[in-house]
Amino acid sequence: MLWRAPARRYPVLAIRDFRFLLADRLIAPASVGFSMVGVSFAVLNITGSTADLSYVLAAQVAPMLVFSLVGGVAADRFPPQRVIIAANLICVAGEGIFGLLVLTGRPPLWAMVLLEVLNGTGVAIFYPASQALLPQLVPEALLQEASSISRLAMNSGQMAGAAAGGLLVAAAGPGWALTLCAVGLSCTVPLLLAIRAGRRPQPGPHTPSMIIELREGWAEFRSHTWLWVIVIQFCLVLMAFNGAFLVLGPVVARAHLGGPAAWGAITASDAVGLIAGGLVSLRYTPRRPMLFVVLTGGTMAISPLALGLVLPLPVVCLVACGLGVLVEVMMVQWTVALATRIPSGKLARVSSYDVFGSTAAMPVGALVAGPLAAAIGVPATQFAAAALIAGASALCLIPRDIRTIRSDRLDAADIGAGGHGAGGDPGGGQDTRGAPVPALPR
Repeated sequence: MLWRAPARRYPVLAIRDFRFLLADRLIAPASVGFSMVGVSFAVLNITGSTADLSYVLAAQVAPMLVFSLVGGVAADRFPPQRVIIAANLICVAGEGIFGLLVLTGRPPLWAMVLLEVLNGTGVAIFYPASQALLPQLVPEALLQEASSISRLAMNSGQMAGAAAGGLLVAAAGPGWALTLCAVGLSCTVPLLLAIRAGRRPQPGPHTPSMIIELREGWAEFRSHTWLWVIVIQFCLVLMAFNGAFLVLGPVVARAHLGGPAAWGAITASDAVGLIAGGLVSLRYTPRRPMLFVVLTGGTMAISPLALGLVLPLPVVCLVACGLGVLVEVMMVQWTVALATRIPSGKLARVSSYDVFGSTAAMPVGALVAGPLAAAIGVPATQFAAAALIAGASALCLIPRDIRTIRSDRLDAADIGAGGHGAGGDPGGGQDTRGAPVPALPR
C-alpha cells in the first residue's frame, strides 16, 4: 500500500478512518477553490457592481449566525461525518444550481443571493462537525500530527482548485467553475460514509432539548477567557478582512492586476503559504500559543494594505503566501487547543460558538465594503480595514491569559477534566499542554 512507507514516519497515516478523512479534505477544498473564484466573477460579470458583490458574499456568511449553532448540537448528537455529508449536499445544491443558471442565462441578483444563503448554510453546519470529527479518529498523542497533515491536504486542494478555477473562469466563464464545485463535493459522500469511527448513539426520548444543550455549550465557552477574547478579536478581524480583501480584492484584481487569473494566483499563493505553514507546524509549536494566535490575527492587516496600495501582483502574492504560513500554524494550534481543553462531548457545541462569534460580523463587512468603497474609494476602505484589524488585535494583548498560557505542560486548571479543561480558565501563569493545532471554515 502507498500509505505504509509514509506511515513509518507519520504513524497517524496507519489509521484507516483518518486516511478516508484525508481524501475528503483534499477533494472538498479543491472543489470549494473553484467556487471562491466562480462566485465573485459570476456576480461581477453579470451586474458589474461592487455593491451587488457585497450582497452576495454577505449572503454566504449570514447563515453562520443561525446554523453554526444548530450544526454544533447535531454533531454532538450524531456521527459528525453524517452531519458533514448533509452539509456538503446542501453546498452541492447551492453551487450546482448557481452554476447551471450562469451557464444557461443571467440569473437575477435575488436568485444569486438565495443560492449563496443555501451554500452558506452548508458551510455553517460543516464547521462544528469538522472540528469534532478529527479528535474521534486519532489518539490525543497524534492530534497535532493529524491536524497538520489533514490541513496540508485541505490547503493543497484549495491551492489547486483556486489556481485551476481562475484559469477556467478566464477561459470558459464562472458557470463551469461553480458546476465543477458541485461535482467535486458530491464525490466526497462515499469517502465520509466509509468512516467507521465517530459514531454516536441516536438521541432517545430523554435527550436534553437543543436549548439546554446550547446552554451547556455556552457555559463551557465562557469559562475560558483565552477562548472568548480571541473569538471577539476575530469577530472584528474577519469583518474587516472579509470586506477589504474577499469583497474588494476581486475588484482590485479586475481593475489593476489582470482579472480572474490574477485573483486565482493570489488565492493560490495564499494556499501555498498554508501548505508551507502545515509543514512548519509538523515540527514547530509556539511556546505561547494564544499570544501567537492574537499576533497572527494582527498581521492579517497586511493583505488589505497591499491591495489598497495596489502593489504589483508578485508582491501581493508574496504577502498572501507569507500570511498563509502564519495563519496555518495558528490554525493548527487553535485546533489542538480546543481538542485538548474542551470535553469531547461539548467540543462541537463550543466550536459552533467559536464560528458563530468569529463570523458574526462578517456579513456587516461584506455589506459595508461595496457601498463604502463607492463613497470614499477602494484604497481608503482597505486602509480603514487594516487599521481596525491592528487595533482590535492590540487590545486583545491586555488579558493576562493570552500572554501567559504556555504549550510545554498541561495546565493544572485542566487536569480536573482528565486533561480537557472542563472547569475554569487555563492561565494564571501556569503552563499548558505541549502536545507533539477557525474560521475560516474551509
